Amino acid sequence: MGYKKLWVGLATVIGMSFAVLGYYGREIYRQAPPIPARVITEQGVTLFTGQDIRDGQNVWQSLGGQQVGSIWGHGAYVAPDWSADWLHRECIWLLDHWSEREHGRFYEALAAPQQAGLQALLRETIRTNTYDATRDEIVVSSDRAAAIDALGRYYAAIFGDAEHFPAELVRFADGGMTPPQLRNAYAIPKLTVRDPERQRLLNAFLFWAAWACGTERPRDADSLNPTRASSLAPPVTYTNNWPAEPLIDNRPSGAVVVWSVISFVVLLAGIGALAWYYAILKNREEEPSDLPASDPLLGLKPTPSMQATLKYFWVVTLLIVVQVGLGAITAHYGVEGEGFYGIPLADWLPYSVTRTWHTQLAIFWIATAWLATGLFIAPAVSGCEPKYQCAGVNFLFVCLLIIVGGTLFGTWFATRQRMSLEMNYWFGHQGYEYVDLGRFWQLFLLVGLFLWLALMGRALAPAFRKKEENKHLLALFVVASAAIALFYGAGIMWGRQTNLAVAEYWRWWVVHLWVEGFFEVFATVVIAFLFTRMGLLRASTATAAVLFSSTIFLTGGIIGTFHHLYFTGTPTAILALGATFSALEVVPLVLIGFEAYENLTLSRARPWVRAYKWPIYFFIGVAFWNLVGAGLFGFLINPPIALYYMQGLNTTAVHGHTALFGVYGLLGMGLLLFCLKGLATHNVWRTGVLSFSFWAINIGLALMVLLSLLPVGLAQTWASVEHGLWYARSAEFLQDGTLHILRWLRVIGDTVFALGIFGFVWFVAGLKTGWSFSDRHEEFGQRVEELDDAVSAASS
Repeated sequence: MGYKKLWVGLATVIGMSFAVLGYYGREIYRQAPPIPARVITEQGVTLFTGQDIRDGQNVWQSLGGQQVGSIWGHGAYVAPDWSADWLHRECIWLLDHWSEREHGRFYEALAAPQQAGLQALLRETIRTNTYDATRDEIVVSSDRAAAIDALGRYYAAIFGDAEHFPAELVRFADGGMTPPQLRNAYAIPKLTVRDPERQRLLNAFLFWAAWACGTERPRDADSLNPTRASSLAPPVTYTNNWPAEPLIDNRPSGAVVVWSVISFVVLLAGIGALAWYYAILKNREEEPSDLPASDPLLGLKPTPSMQATLKYFWVVTLLIVVQVGLGAITAHYGVEGEGFYGIPLADWLPYSVTRTWHTQLAIFWIATAWLATGLFIAPAVSGCEPKYQCAGVNFLFVCLLIIVGGTLFGTWFATRQRMSLEMNYWFGHQGYEYVDLGRFWQLFLLVGLFLWLALMGRALAPAFRKKEENKHLLALFVVASAAIALFYGAGIMWGRQTNLAVAEYWRWWVVHLWVEGFFEVFATVVIAFLFTRMGLLRASTATAAVLFSSTIFLTGGIIGTFHHLYFTGTPTAILALGATFSALEVVPLVLIGFEAYENLTLSRARPWVRAYKWPIYFFIGVAFWNLVGAGLFGFLINPPIALYYMQGLNTTAVHGHTALFGVYGLLGMGLLLFCLKGLATHNVWRTGVLSFSFWAINIGLALMVLLSLLPVGLAQTWASVEHGLWYARSAEFLQDGTLHILRWLRVIGDTVFALGIFGFVWFVAGLKTGWSFSDRHEEFGQRVEELDDAVSAASS
């Protein structure tokens, strides 16, 4: 069977997609919101320098960054989005200040015509771009300088240890609460920022982030905006009019609406085309191959390096437990911000740390499970154990332990605020969600991934010298493995003080391309290898399917990275490309039910396949959550018009939990079970606990979403549409009684989910102690005649 056209198609998609990603990445560099040399008043008084803003960004990162509230919608959900919150409170302060000066009473007490006049002045004050590129300065009015000073004192009271706000700031406080009440609502410990100078720097960064949200981008700067020449097209801010803020007419732009409609059309067209192709393909299917009468893996003799992967899987199991426990604590901080059922846990493990560890450990254990699977599969495929392969696997294991331990300690110690900003960058907390680890640990991990790639390559090399039909599948395996090592390198493309818009561009290379892109291709190839090794799929069929599915997935997946960057200081073209290609990401997921059915069919293909029933069921779970979590919940927030109101709300957490754990987590667990079965093929499992675990995990995840995260997210969306994002993320809204009950309802799903996890751990531990094994054993070739008789009887 020829694969040339499939390879050409895959190479073309990858090459052209990265050309687009790179070209418009250059535009992000060029058109990022400027960090001026100085922010000055009209009288020439310097408020902040550019270095203050950059250092303030580092202060924000050292606190936990995107794990303490969010900026531009990216980050955690308990505390406010600081850019939206600053923007709104600055607007309110200015309106009240002008109202008192001109009318002698607060803005809310004015008649509608008077309010309209002040709002017009506010729009002109906030939206007018006063950045002078020649002098590299932002100029603000004396009134706005006074507002900046007031907000600086407001945030200093929250991040410090104040018991009360200054009298003139009380009425601007979120929900009318005191600083201790807001710290509890935001899950921020007292003295989060201990040094007044660091607080001043943090204020500088928060001002700049909010300034980008409210300031109009120069018309001639966005050279990629097709409406730039039209005087009828209203200008947009650096963040494409995000967040929703009625006071300054921050509303969805025409581009947001139009490209959302186009994304719907592209989705429908893509589904139609793929369904048509699938119908044609079904009529050309090969005749089913004769399936083995007995388990081919019974003859597998694990090599020393394959056996050495066992400890990886024990560590994965341990990390799953720790990660889920941290998730429970993190969720509880949403209802009790400074403790855990009365225990003052925030004194030692604040929300910023538990959420950092929760998200970072998810990446660690999922990636470790997949990497260990590769190390297990490679010698099995080639039938060769290279010299010192086992030593290399053991050395890599020690490196991974050091990286995980160093990352956990560094991110915790950073929040103690005892490290310099430079030291924090290298060994502490970088503040970017999913890549929080310090730069030293990033580099260490990158070296470890290349070591893993070398181990994979030397183990697979002998397989290319064999005359077998699956060399194309092997080649794709090597390509996917190389991509895993290479694309994590995107995480070192930003520096300590890189503009946030640029850092976000590279961060999503790691989160979207590395985790969601090439790891998925790698997993698809691994599963194909497993099924072909077991004789359940022909090598030719598996190779063609993997090449085709990888091409379809990456067609939308690579450029679709831009859908994370709609409102992060990027030009309009990013919004257009992200909307269009992220819609294509959903297309292959629509037919995922066929994959689930085929996996279910394989699990019943021969009596001996029942031994692999639960690993295969985990793959079926992956297919389900791929459709629901990545597909339905992903597209719920993907179109620009939806994400405009939903970015930074719990609707994002819905997609995050169902896609990250539902797809990649279950896939890691399924691969783990397959490898553990391969290490002891002659033992028969007791699967009662595993059955309970599978159903409890999936039901618990569904309840977690349907009872809590989704209702809270939809309520927040309603509030965002009606009042603005600042309100949807405020303590005033989230501490409402109904929302409080909805957050508590998460306990139901969390409990069922946790029981499923503990069942899984109990089963895996039983593979070591023996309680997960039956008394029966299967030997190679044993019961073949019996199985043949059973199959013949069933067919008659």
